[in-house]
Amino acid sequence: MFSIEKSINGMNEKIGFFTSFLILPLVLVVVYEVVMRYLFNAPTVWVFEATTLIYGIHFMIGIAYTHKHDGHVCIDVFESRLPVKPRTIMRLIVNLVLFMPTVGLLSIWSVIYAADSWRNWEHASTSWAPPLYPFKTLMAIGFILLLLQGVAKAIHDYHSLTGKAQ
Repeated sequence: MFSIEKSINGMNEKIGFFTSFLILPLVLVVVYEVVMRYLFNAPTVWVFEATTLIYGIHFMIGIAYTHKHDGHVCIDVFESRLPVKPRTIMRLIVNLVLFMPTVGLLSIWSVIYAADSWRNWEHASTSWAPPLYPFKTLMAIGFILLLLQGVAKAIHDYHSLTGKAQ
């Protein structure tokens, strides 16, 4: 089980690292739009949508990395007051009862959503009309990576409870 946890953590660490570089094309596209709009008075049609798509990929692929590093917003009013063992039990229960079913369903439905988009060769209904199926596929991948990170966290919490944590 340690190897599963280690593999998932390593994969999400690498994917998160490389995903962080998506901020560079995002900044370049926004700077390009600002220059075109304010210096040349020639705003573009595609930049707003491109920034939305790039940021969407950045966000969706990065959610598992963020979960791995406990970077998501949480309300730990009760958890912070608990001793280590009850806190770990509570995390494990919440993970198995709330997180896994919710993210599992999001994963399943996002895969269906992406498959339907591929089946219809879906494009955005804008003048630029970029294809949406690759982005919906990346959204599904993001949810699957988040689900896998939840599995890694459950394994870690289980090993913490049994005293076998590394």
